[in-house]
Amino acid sequence: MPNKQNARKALRQAAKRAVQNLKVKKTYKLAVKKAGAAAKTEVKETLRTAQKALDKARKRGVLSKNTAARKLSRLAKTLLFDFV
Repeated sequence: MPNKQNARKALRQAAKRAVQNLKVKKTYKLAVKKAGAAAKTEVKETLRTAQKALDKARKRGVLSKNTAARKLSRLAKTLLFDFV
């Protein structure tokens, strides 16, 4: 347990941020999973939703830029070329 006031505050902030990051992670993982299981008619809409979730995770610092781009690229390649 931290003794200094600023260390206690940093601990509180870290815990709060961890909860927020977990929520963002769950959101983008669920969106990617839904997009992967989408029917042929819903592919573009679910891909757009997954892209939005990945971009938000990137903006909030949960994912790095390249990781978000890689995940989106692989998802798009899988979805769009399977149904063409």
